[in-house]
Amino acid sequence: MKTLGIIISASAFVLFSAGIASAHAFLDHAQPAVGSTVKDAPSEVNIWFTEKLEPAFSSIQLFDQQGTLIGKRKATVDSTNPVLLRLPTPKLGPGTYKVVWKVMSVDTHVTSGSFNFTVAASR
Repeated sequence: MKTLGIIISASAFVLFSAGIASAHAFLDHAQPAVGSTVKDAPSEVNIWFTEKLEPAFSSIQLFDQQGTLIGKRKATVDSTNPVLLRLPTPKLGPGTYKVVWKVMSVDTHVTSGSFNFTVAASR
């Protein structure tokens, strides 16, 4: 009987822990893709997350290869797809860019991260 109690307790812990871990909004995919080299400069950076986002507390910043912040536009959560965060970009030239994101899921968990993409020089 004691063994059964331990098994039930351990199972409950595992199930509860999995629910907590999945409540965070992690990067699912991005356009431009993480680490990619694109031929044409994007007109916006789009990042899809694993959870719905809280618009007031979610942001993207874009930096050039010298570390200078690019543009002053604010990222917005897509009104029809609350897991998508969009940042319109100014005209980008060839080079490597760093995307820095920080988001809050609707259940108030905050996550952040960054990735690079490169715009290829025209031939």
